[in-house]
Amino acid sequence: MLDELRQAFQDGRTESFAWRRAQLLALLRFLRERETDIAAAVYADLGKSGRETFLTETSFLAGEIRYALKHLKGWMQPSRRGVPLHYLFGHGAIRPEARGVVLIIGAWNYPIQLMLAPLVGALASGNCAVLKPSELAPHSSVLIAGCVGEYLDSRAIRVVEGGIAEAEALLAERFDFVFYTGNRNGGRQVLLAAASHIMPVALELGGKNPCIVEKDAVLKTAARRIVWAKFLNAGQTCIAPDYLLVHEDVEGTLLSLMQQAVLDFFGTDPRTSPDYSRIVNDYHFTRLERLLQDGTIVAGGQTHRASRYIAPTILRGVSAGSGIMESEIFGPLLPVLTYRELEEALTFIAERDDPLAIYLFSSSRATGKKVLRRTRSGSFCCNDLLFQSAIHTLPFGGTGKSGFGAYHGKAGFETFSLQRSVLFRSVYPDPVLRYPPYGRKKFGFLKRLVTLFG
Repeated sequence: MLDELRQAFQDGRTESFAWRRAQLLALLRFLRERETDIAAAVYADLGKSGRETFLTETSFLAGEIRYALKHLKGWMQPSRRGVPLHYLFGHGAIRPEARGVVLIIGAWNYPIQLMLAPLVGALASGNCAVLKPSELAPHSSVLIAGCVGEYLDSRAIRVVEGGIAEAEALLAERFDFVFYTGNRNGGRQVLLAAASHIMPVALELGGKNPCIVEKDAVLKTAARRIVWAKFLNAGQTCIAPDYLLVHEDVEGTLLSLMQQAVLDFFGTDPRTSPDYSRIVNDYHFTRLERLLQDGTIVAGGQTHRASRYIAPTILRGVSAGSGIMESEIFGPLLPVLTYRELEEALTFIAERDDPLAIYLFSSSRATGKKVLRRTRSGSFCCNDLLFQSAIHTLPFGGTGKSGFGAYHGKAGFETFSLQRSVLFRSVYPDPVLRYPPYGRKKFGFLKRLVTLFG
């Protein structure tokens, strides 16, 4: 399979603007024509409603494709660069070129979006690609495999379904680039495999994303936006707020407003809500159920193992050393911690690994600038959550242990491209000044020339 893909790339099959545009249009057609099938597959995998699938998966992907189509011709153009006077006559440029045959390993929590959004960048850049969907979302995996066979150029794009064994077999091969979305343990395995082949990678991982709520925040809006972002997809979102750091003066008010927001969004029994998802499998259900003991339940707490249902749950009185604060929760449990001064919250965040996102609710622009200056994260969003990842002009990615490399919009095109430096020189003139022997006068003049124009 890889030999066939390499041959297709060497033959220049994916190089032209026409081919790239045709593949992106075909992917857009898949999203439009198979929207009902996509919704059914994601519901079977995650219990996610068709409305939520449209908002968080297909509509985002369609926007990403349309944005790429609009800008693709410009992205493909070489970028001219000036050259110093003593290198005249000549001109320099940076030419974006496809990396070659790339491997994209997707995640299960947004099984369509997180598999196909990187593919948009790979196709726009003119690569051949192997897609490895997550085995934890099997219905979505089958649908993606069918998409490639029916809509895309199967001589340049292939799908390998399966689990850990198939992923390991793929990583044992040498690709020109690997794009991985998933947890940190999987990221480590990708890095180890990449090291043996010295192949470049991009890792989109997770982390414990903090959300600070200052006492001057508009609390009703903050409560509604936090509840929406945290319990979307039953908390199984890598950029969801993982814990709250709330000023002690407003904790009680914020918790009451959040309880009301849960009631407004999901009703008195969220288990019956058509807009509330389920936990992906029994392992994660059991893991999350244990974490319910790590604080005082303010809202939620109910579970149902047979349907893998865990209610939207808010916990207060959580200690910094408890199990729920040790690693990313990745579920519908939201611990709330309090602070007295903003400095305490900033110190708390700084003592931990860099997260994928940091959120702040405050009416003070100065506070926003201070939090931005004093923290590190893949992204930052003030007075809202999640939407920093939905804007095509903003690169999305992590830093430190939350990953590296970025995509969405032009960033995806650049991630899947080589930035090749190019210099064209004229053969005339060909001054003897550049060649030895370098006498004292000759070298002195050459030195002044290089220093002046270098």
